[in-house]
Amino acid sequence: MLDLLMQTLDDTVSTMAVVFLMLFITGLMVEMDAFSRVSHLARPLVSLSRLPPVSASTFVISLGSALAANTVIARLLEDEQLSHRQAFLSAIMNSVPVYFRELFTYQMAFVIPVLGVFVGGAYAVISIATGLLKLILVLILGRAYLPADISPTPSVSPSSLSSASYPSSPSPIHSSANFASNLSICNHSASKLSALAPPHFPATPSSSREPPSLSRSREKVNLKHAAMKSLRGQTRIFLRIAGLYFIMTFMVLYLSREGIFESLDVMPMANFFRVPPETVIPLTVYVASPKAGITLLGPLIENGGISETKALIVLMLGSLFMLPFYSLRSLLPNYTSVFGMKLGLSLVIVSTVISVAVRLSVLLALLISSS
Repeated sequence: MLDLLMQTLDDTVSTMAVVFLMLFITGLMVEMDAFSRVSHLARPLVSLSRLPPVSASTFVISLGSALAANTVIARLLEDEQLSHRQAFLSAIMNSVPVYFRELFTYQMAFVIPVLGVFVGGAYAVISIATGLLKLILVLILGRAYLPADISPTPSVSPSSLSSASYPSSPSPIHSSANFASNLSICNHSASKLSALAPPHFPATPSSSREPPSLSRSREKVNLKHAAMKSLRGQTRIFLRIAGLYFIMTFMVLYLSREGIFESLDVMPMANFFRVPPETVIPLTVYVASPKAGITLLGPLIENGGISETKALIVLMLGSLFMLPFYSLRSLLPNYTSVFGMKLGLSLVIVSTVISVAVRLSVLLALLISSS
């Protein structure tokens, strides 16, 4: 038991060191309003799903790290700046970019070269379809359950500005008279203001005469203030993440040590779906390690030992077993440590159900077409 605790502590420390650094950097960039410059790229999507504007910023953050984006969502939820529904849908949307990132880092770099263009390409398309389905789910649920912004911030459009500044059909005589009258009133008011103003006030803004050294010192003060605010804001949520991550990691390692995850027998399912006997080993290995299973399956496809359709059936069948255990090993500690047990479990269940539903639909379609 002691060695299990030490392994859990080692995994937690190595992971949480990166998490703390990402939390601090992300919080600092949020305090400095750095993401607002590129968040406009996701604003149409956020607007369609009726999510708050901050979800666009977290979506941009998730392009680099979904965990960092979710910690921002969790902090806003804790500060009651987001509702639970908004946080839930924002977290699902933050999980979408990883599918498109893996298209280049995993599918095109490993899966397609090993499995071939047809099988590997189909595997990549199925993965992208999972991300698109999550995105569609966010749009549907957002428009169904999130209130529309019925009181937006007033904005001045060019048309409203022109209609407010000028009459719709002015008379030239009245326009000239009004212009002369307004001009005389403005000149009279300006002369009074200039008489009342203290003589030592500068005529130009003070910032234009600010020395460069003073401007740099102010930037340093603002950076220091943002860093301290980020540190204070992220420390509390980091401690909660670290504690829950330690507990969940210990549970997963304990179950793995007891052989719970490895006790699954895939033979009955393999016989039910009539996959070739030579694919049972790659199928079993795939459940434990998708990369290893794909590596074993590749030579079978290349040598003609298994058809491409049967290979896709094996991959989909293996995914049905692999995804729930992947959720327990990876998604459960991450989501519950950031959002707590209730919201974290909901996110894990929804994400797993969507992924399994896509694979199951493809598997059924392949079985129907092959029969």
